[in-house]
Amino acid sequence: MPIWGYDGAVPGPIIRGRKGGTIRVRFRNELDQPTSIHWHGIRIENSMDGVAGLTQPAVEPGDTFDYVFTVPDAGTYWYHAHNRSWEQVERGLYGALIVDEAEPAFAPAQDVTLVLDDWRVSPSGRIDEGFGDMGDWSHGGRLGNWLTINGATRPDIPLAAGRTSRVRLINAANARILELDLESLGATVVAYDGQPLAAPEALAYNPFLLGPGQRMDLLVTPGAPGTLALIEMSGDPFAFGQFVVTPADDQEAEAPALLPNLLPEPDLANAVEFDLDMAGGMMGRMTGAIVDGRYLEGEELFASRQVWAFNGVAGLSPEPFFGVERGTSVILNVTNDTAFPHAMHVHGHHFRIVARSDSEIDHRPWRDTFLIGPTQTTRIAFVADNPGKWLFHCHMLEHQAAGMKTWFEVT
Repeated sequence: MPIWGYDGAVPGPIIRGRKGGTIRVRFRNELDQPTSIHWHGIRIENSMDGVAGLTQPAVEPGDTFDYVFTVPDAGTYWYHAHNRSWEQVERGLYGALIVDEAEPAFAPAQDVTLVLDDWRVSPSGRIDEGFGDMGDWSHGGRLGNWLTINGATRPDIPLAAGRTSRVRLINAANARILELDLESLGATVVAYDGQPLAAPEALAYNPFLLGPGQRMDLLVTPGAPGTLALIEMSGDPFAFGQFVVTPADDQEAEAPALLPNLLPEPDLANAVEFDLDMAGGMMGRMTGAIVDGRYLEGEELFASRQVWAFNGVAGLSPEPFFGVERGTSVILNVTNDTAFPHAMHVHGHHFRIVARSDSEIDHRPWRDTFLIGPTQTTRIAFVADNPGKWLFHCHMLEHQAAGMKTWFEVT
């Protein structure tokens, strides 16, 4: 199937670095449209964040751009196009970015990266060209009809019996929230969105919801040779890949522990708070929004293709959602006043979810992307310690394109 790929493949090459090291990528754009690369989840220098129109101009066809940045945190991250991402990511412009610990915790054969995606494939066996469809943009986003793992259909993934493997899952889909049966794998969780937990944890629920842009690292220890299916549970459950377990050559020692990264803890008692109301989409109550400085409603709003809004503003405003000094603890109260779930991504920072719909949450792993359901309010907290202009948007990429994006500034 013809695709757009980094180095001609989907996913693009795994870019691997070491915690505290420097990544250097010379990017050459051979597309016929401008593009850029965002390094999702890495707390890097703002000028390297890759958001066309905010942190850099888009790279024009035939031009190059050098991305050079330090990777402060070990973990599972990824990279993807960030200009016309609703088309470019769907055509295949994404790949895994893995940052190893100072001493890699797992042998290469026991460190497995799985990039999960869904594609909308036409009856001809090619990518459906219906990009920009307002039905997708105003509903749940572009949902596919074909799931892949590392670009392959129902692949066999090798594991060794009796050996613990680290299995890194990355949801690269435009809009699909994957509902994964992980309980049948006997898996425990060791990291969310790249950030290791203090100790492995049992799954909080099953099936597990993995939203667009989110990652999770699992420990899987197969007991005996055979197969273990990776099952998608939405609709009629089906296996879209399987682990093929073969006998191990020798006995394994105890699986190594992962050291958490050091992130600054937000001071909840002295944090500044900001409210963000999400509105719009079909079956929503939004009647109008500010688009490019003008208030539009009805057919004029729909014609603008900006049908979602944050605090009454659709699309990227010239003014930030908020601005704070470096080191300020920030609380965002995000209310989803729409009929659809959303995957909200904060650039340049990780946060803790401290409450959902006025109920405090005890389990607070670091995240950079969170799911929020219809009518739900989610309260997140972080220290704004990375200077620059940072995007905050829905990672359902059609929703982002149709208005669900804003930015904040740290000075």
